[in-house]
Amino acid sequence: MEQFDFGENWYNFSRKALSKNNIEQARNDFSQLTENINLSDKTFLDIGFGQGLSILIATENSAKTIGCDINPKCNIALNNNRGFFKKIQDIEIPVIIGSILNTETVNKLKSHYVKYDIVHSWGVLHHTGKMWDSIITASMLVEKSGYLIIAIYNKHWTSKIWLVVKRTYNFAPKFLRKLMLFLYIPLLFFRTLFSGIKNLQQTRGMNFYYDSIDWLGGYPYEYASKQEIIDFLKDDFELIKFIPTWGFSGCNHFVFKRKG
Repeated sequence: MEQFDFGENWYNFSRKALSKNNIEQARNDFSQLTENINLSDKTFLDIGFGQGLSILIATENSAKTIGCDINPKCNIALNNNRGFFKKIQDIEIPVIIGSILNTETVNKLKSHYVKYDIVHSWGVLHHTGKMWDSIITASMLVEKSGYLIIAIYNKHWTSKIWLVVKRTYNFAPKFLRKLMLFLYIPLLFFRTLFSGIKNLQQTRGMNFYYDSIDWLGGYPYEYASKQEIIDFLKDDFELIKFIPTWGFSGCNHFVFKRKG
């Protein structure tokens, strides 16, 4: 299956655009998501760590962190972004390059810790091509009374349209991708504006231009309603926090706690 090169986008962003303001926004967003969860000395797995801000912030909060991503360029972006986190320069963050759907990858993660106190995967599992399978795998790695923190695209009537757009973008030649980006940036601008985001330059440590590429190119692309996610995990997990998407088809944020 054709897959968007998220690693390349994160790498370019980390080299060209990441700022201290982006870092602070990411810290604030992460703090909101993990409110009332003690990270100190807890095992923290970040599935699809991307540019690495969440895993770096978790490390900054004294968590024992492990990262997993399918794209090796994300590890380069992570190492680039370490420069913004002076206090943890000497702390090792083990990284596994591989898909969460791959048994070998999961076994490597289990070789560090069989289960994790916190499993975090922000805006990633819906890009695996097998969203429900990846949610199952992520949930199975959560320790008893541990937390599963995920962000999943909201199901909306526009979702099927975006699926066609994203698929077209990924299979198009490079010049056509640039044209599509040029045409869609105004639309994405107004989509973001009317979604109620106060600062278009600060969206969970991203900026508008690279977020536009991420949105337009983000394929494979799956989505689910709030209730579908809750029902899927209800046997083993209790929802303790929900942050709805700002717009129609952005990410809903879920914080689940494993029962028992």
